[in-house]
Amino acid sequence: MWLTLLLFNISTVYTFTTIKNLQADLLAGKITSIQLVEESIKAIEDKKHLNAFLEVFSNSALAQAKLVDEKIKSKTAGKLAGVVIGLKDNICYKGHKVSCSSKILEGFESLYSSTVVERLLAEDAIIIGRLNCDEFAMGSSNENSAFGKVLNPLNEKTVPGGSSGGSAVAVAANLCHVTLGSDTGGSIRQPASFTGTVGLKPTYGRISRWGLIAYASSFDQIGPITKTVEDAALLLEIMAGTDEYDTTSSQKAVGHYVNDLTENKKYKVAYLKECVESNGLDPEVKKQTLAALDKMKNDGHTITAVDFPYLDFLVPTYYVLTTAEASSNLSRFDGVHFGYRSPNATDLESTYKKSRSEGFGKEVKRRIMLGTFVLSAGYYDAYYSKAQKVRNKIRQKTREILSQHDFIVTPSTPGTAFEFGKNSADPIKMYLEDIFTVQANIVGCPAISVPNGIHSNGLPIGLQIMGRDFEEGNLLNLANQI
Repeated sequence: MWLTLLLFNISTVYTFTTIKNLQADLLAGKITSIQLVEESIKAIEDKKHLNAFLEVFSNSALAQAKLVDEKIKSKTAGKLAGVVIGLKDNICYKGHKVSCSSKILEGFESLYSSTVVERLLAEDAIIIGRLNCDEFAMGSSNENSAFGKVLNPLNEKTVPGGSSGGSAVAVAANLCHVTLGSDTGGSIRQPASFTGTVGLKPTYGRISRWGLIAYASSFDQIGPITKTVEDAALLLEIMAGTDEYDTTSSQKAVGHYVNDLTENKKYKVAYLKECVESNGLDPEVKKQTLAALDKMKNDGHTITAVDFPYLDFLVPTYYVLTTAEASSNLSRFDGVHFGYRSPNATDLESTYKKSRSEGFGKEVKRRIMLGTFVLSAGYYDAYYSKAQKVRNKIRQKTREILSQHDFIVTPSTPGTAFEFGKNSADPIKMYLEDIFTVQANIVGCPAISVPNGIHSNGLPIGLQIMGRDFEEGNLLNLANQI
């Protein structure tokens, strides 16, 4: 009897494939939203050693699930009814904690919801919890969280990527259906590559940043991590569009990304020779990248190798500019207004110094100091001003390539997921993990990472596609074909 019940319970666990299939099963009564939430809560508990979730919003998620089930019965449910979503711990959700995985915001509860959260809830999504990440989204390995590292479920000795490591792991380990991350220099695409998931960074301004706690305001973008391109397209379609609370959000019309997915369209695809022929590129990653390009050519796309002379300037430009913006954005965390306040402070000056010294982690302090340095008198022109000029050069060259081709293709990362501790002692080596992904953020163009085979070490390889500004429809099309 006991064995029969056990087998019944195992067989009734819902296997998520796509949002479209999930919606069909909900409408057919094969599963309920409440059951989906309960299964997600159980899966998170069973795999809590992965440390993907910092907090599970059990009560609000179950309450939302009950409302969604009622809407499904009355046939008034939205496009995301029953979809269980995890939020990176830098996206605000009213009445719920948000900490950027930092001690300095530990215990802080958001006073309002981000625009993306409001748009997801309006379509009856269910938010299950907040996901671990590198502190203030600063990192490429998820080793910088104040609440411990996240483990890659495909090989727990390796990093999941960063900074949205918890978001990628939650999807890869089936802890929830889809997640949101933020991407400042590859923080969605790199962990997607390391976990075999799909990670989309939209065009800068395509999705509102209202309610995203800022790292570098001219680089940050919110985006989805999913199992399929179709699901990424649906989430983008719902979240995208102008927002009165974010003056950098675009007023350009939002496409019908899901309905416009097609196998028939052929494109002109460029690949950067300097990336594919780089000495630092893993030989198997190179092989898989070339194989993907060959397949595209066989499928009728035009493939061209192009020169990009600024590869060596991408990472320095990115880190000079983003740390400068971070030093400004993070100045608000001072121990006075909100968040952590040092118990050892004795006056105003010591409150600032001790609260920030004790509240911020090592990597965040490193970047604040670097950003303060490049903005300081005597160094502004030598570093910050020059980096802005180089950023403009990179933009011009990238847009020149995209004026003659529909896409630029590179590997998502130089190698597969690396072991914990391998790069943490050398910040420069860690920063170079972003060498292929930072270009899209410097330029502001959309980019996506899709799975591109498995390495002999058993870990996934990612392929990155960059497209023209606000042409996510074409980008998703090619990604879906791949």
